[in-house]
This record gives sequence, C-alpha cells and structure tokens, in this order.
Amino acid sequence: MNVEKTKKKNPSYAKWGYVFVASFFIVYFLFTFIPQIMTIFDSFFDYADLAGTLETDAKFCGFKNYVSLFRKNDRGEIEILRDFGNTLIMWVIGAVPQMIVALLLALIFTGSKLKIKGSGFFKTLFYMPNLIMATAFAALFLILFSTVGPFHQFFFDNGWISEKFDFISDGTSARILVAIMNFVMWFGNTTILLMAGIQGIDESVFESAKIDGASSSHVLFDITLPLLKPIVVYVLITSMIGGLQMFDVPQVLTNKAKNNSTRTMVMLINDYLVPSNYGHAGAVSVILFIVTGILSLFVFKSINKKED
Repeated sequence: MNVEKTKKKNPSYAKWGYVFVASFFIVYFLFTFIPQIMTIFDSFFDYADLAGTLETDAKFCGFKNYVSLFRKNDRGEIEILRDFGNTLIMWVIGAVPQMIVALLLALIFTGSKLKIKGSGFFKTLFYMPNLIMATAFAALFLILFSTVGPFHQFFFDNGWISEKFDFISDGTSARILVAIMNFVMWFGNTTILLMAGIQGIDESVFESAKIDGASSSHVLFDITLPLLKPIVVYVLITSMIGGLQMFDVPQVLTNKAKNNSTRTMVMLINDYLVPSNYGHAGAVSVILFIVTGILSLFVFKSINKKED
C-alpha cells in the first residue's frame, strides 16, 4: 500500500516529453524526410518526355540521369562542374573575410581590456542585415551597381573606369558582388555565435594565464582559439551548407552574367524543374547532398585532427 501511495504522489512526467518532441519528428518526417526519399527515387526515372502525361508513366532509367549530367553541352562545358565551381568560388570569397571580420569583432567586444559598453546594441546592429530578405538586398545592389547607379557614376567621376561598365553582367564583378552581399548578410550572425563561444569559456582560464604572465597573443592562439574550435567548426560547416545552396541572391542580382559565371547548383536544379524534368533535378540534388556531406566531413576532420 505504501509503495502504491508513493507512486501516486510522484507521478512520471516523462511521457509528456515525448508528446512535445513528437511534433518535430512528425513535421520532419512529412515535409523533409519523405521529400528527400522521393528526390532520390525520382533521380532514377526519366520524366523528360512526359509533357501532358501522368508522372506515373515515367520509366526507370537507372543511372542515366547522373551520367547525362557529366556530358558536355554545345559550348563544350560540363554544366554541373561549372556551376559547382561558381558556387564554391562565390562562397569562399564571401566566407573567408566573413570569418576573419567576425572573429576580430568577437574578440574586440568580449575583450576584458577594452570593456566596450553596449555590446547588446552592437549585437542587434550586426544581426540586422540578416533580417532583410535576400531578394530585397539583391534588388538594392542591382540599383546601386547598375550602369546608371551611383557607384558606376562615382567610379567614372574618379577615373577608375573610362567607359560604360556593367558590374552586373561582368563575370568577375558579379561574383564579387554576390560574395559581398553574402558577407554583409551573414557576418553578424557569425559574430554573435563566436562571441557566445568566447563568453562560454571559463574566465578562470584567462585569469590563470595572466597570472602566469602569458601575452595576449599566447592567450589568443593557445587558449581562446583551441577552446573556440567547436563553434568554429559549426560556423564553417553551416556556412558551407548555406553557400552550396546559394540561389536567391545570384538569381535576382546576376541572372544574366557573362559566361554563366554566377550560376549555382540550385539554379541548375531550378532549370531542370521548369520543364518538369524531375529526374535530372533529383540527380543534381543527390549529388549536391553527397558533395555537401563529403566537404562537411573534410572540414570537421581537418579542424579536429589530433595533434601529436
């Protein structure tokens, strides 16, 4: 009797945890997991000749869609390799300065010597560009850097360009503009994450280093950066995943750049979806998923490799 009374007095609430978590798994299963499986399934079927017919009439074609992606087009280019190179280049140009600037800002606003006040205000200020829609940002840059925009006039007046120059259509400048936009939009988010990581380090570690006479450079390279490594890995991998899925900025800003220099992998997928060629779109998606996984594993292993 006493045991039964004790159980009634101390009921288990563990089941409610599963109830609350279940909503996430249900949504994930319906709107993420099933579409992923269907994408892999569609990549093995030929939908190219189904205009006006039912999708159930698609024929199994094995790896035909994957093989056709690596064939040269009329210009002698392999589109998927060209677009992957474009995506990687634009991500690297924007991500490298983003990490450097974000790390410097994080060190400045968390430094005990400077003691900058109002860090909460600056966090909000840095994060604000991330709240603006990418399409709106792209439309703004499209106006600023057009042939009749203020930047074109400024460069012309200062003699930096001698004739009409289209920043949007030129391949090199278009890539740089896309990278600048990604930098402006995301450096604030990266800064906040790195600041949180630095503030999560036990203050006694820094105090012990100061007592031992460690210089600021030693504290940075021997204490801060090694302890910040998990956050850096997370930021790099998530940044790379977002960069490989780049679509809205180059689509709105530089859709007509010369030599397709700003076309990305997702833009290639979108092109295949327009004529309802789901097989090729699914194949590109699967390849993008595999490449993202390999690169993420490479970044993780490279930064977390064991030292002798």
